[in-house]
Amino acid sequence: MIIKKFIAITGIIHCEAGLRIGGTKEGIVEPGGSENTIIRHPITLLPYILGSSIKGKMRSLLESDASSGAQILDDGKPCKCGRCLVCKVFGSHGMSNKEITRILVRDCSITPESESVLRTAQEERGINFAEIKSENIINRKTGTAADKGLRTQERVPAGTEFNMNITIKLFKDDDEDNILKIVNKGIDLLQKDYLGSSGSRGYGKIKINNLEIREIN
Repeated sequence: MIIKKFIAITGIIHCEAGLRIGGTKEGIVEPGGSENTIIRHPITLLPYILGSSIKGKMRSLLESDASSGAQILDDGKPCKCGRCLVCKVFGSHGMSNKEITRILVRDCSITPESESVLRTAQEERGINFAEIKSENIINRKTGTAADKGLRTQERVPAGTEFNMNITIKLFKDDDEDNILKIVNKGIDLLQKDYLGSSGSRGYGKIKINNLEIREIN
């Protein structure tokens, strides 16, 4: 396999709704805080978006798209036909004939502007770079809150922005137009669906601004 070129796709992920990508509970739960924490950088404690979360969601959405040619497996695992464009771009998953991954999705750091906003909120109101959202389960018979139904979760506040950085690795015989087309379709589907968890309850709606595609020299 001879590499022909690298292409960078960059943009700004704008959270139109609270975003929740879960993190570890160990050692960072503060008094009065949530046990369902978001992912944070271990040193700065700033939230970030895992590249694996974006890549996995894009692949899942594309495999569910009828035009992709991917196979929906009964066990819910990713397509492993090795022939469709999704397998070619996103790589092998349990294939006997391994396919090289063309897409590299970097972890997304918070923008300096959003970091400044969250640090100000931390200083003025004591929030830990996240909002605490309470949810409850309703007893269907009584219409009241169910016993032990109350839960709290952390979310990155709506309005927060992150730097998106995707690299496409193209090989000599690759169909560049179709590979870029399917990656762009994945980005489009991601904005129509949601990122992270609890999308059906309003979480994770994003918009990608300043989208730019360029060859890396």
